[in-house]
Amino acid sequence: MNLPNKLTILRVAMIPFFVLFMLVPLTGEGDKWIALALFIAASLTDLLDGHIARKYNLITNFGKFMDPLADKLLVCSALICLVELGRIPSWIVIVIIAREFIISGFRLIASDNGVVIAASYWGKFKTTFQMIMICLMIANLEPLRLFTDIVMWIALLLTVVSLMDYLVKNKEVMKETK
Repeated sequence: MNLPNKLTILRVAMIPFFVLFMLVPLTGEGDKWIALALFIAASLTDLLDGHIARKYNLITNFGKFMDPLADKLLVCSALICLVELGRIPSWIVIVIIAREFIISGFRLIASDNGVVIAASYWGKFKTTFQMIMICLMIANLEPLRLFTDIVMWIALLLTVVSLMDYLVKNKEVMKETK
């Protein structure tokens, strides 16, 4: 159990507390700021664990499996909470989550065929805009409403573009090998 894997476990452990502060009124207006701090901290553990794992060659099978799963759990939890709070339309969240399932399935098929599908620039841009969007929606600041909406539409567009990019670049993965 190396440091990157511990950071991944910490990220997963933070999710219930994040959801609690998002959905249960505990401290009034302070809840959203605690939830935002937890989301940012959890997101930063993702950057940190990957950096440490690559830099010090601490890549493990556990990390390969759990790191992307932890990311999806964090983002999906945040998006579902935001739907519950009426801050994002459910159909947008469905598109975002569907893309994650499709890419995960695609990567699983590729892995069974001995192919590793690396993250693309489109996927990284998508993730960046989704994280910014989620932070803005958690903060829910009226003066930033238009900016938040613009970021949401960009995140949605990048979600679709990154999906198409993965599918087109890796279409060979879906061909029958037998």
